[in-house]
Amino acid sequence: MFGVLTTLIFYFILRALNTPNIVFSTISITTSFLASALTLLRSSYYALGYASNDIVLIVLWILASFKNPVYLPVAFNFMIFFINDLYGFISWKKREAMASYDMNN
Repeated sequence: MFGVLTTLIFYFILRALNTPNIVFSTISITTSFLASALTLLRSSYYALGYASNDIVLIVLWILASFKNPVYLPVAFNFMIFFINDLYGFISWKKREAMASYDMNN
């Protein structure tokens, strides 16, 4: 419910600011909200939320780099963040599995 409300509010804010690529920008708001909520809940899936936001941001910065190539390094930066978030998810899942194994033995 809060995710939908946040998305709608920010869509209108972004539209009022004449944000380019408003669809991807709005999706980025949604994925950021989801990732933050999962972080707050201490869910291992927080990293997948941030990874999905990284994908959206990679698309946004690549679109921006078509107009000005100076933005391309920012897209690469988010590619690194994407890899880091996937690593975080895998590491957290391994720790969960080890903790579960330790509790059962």
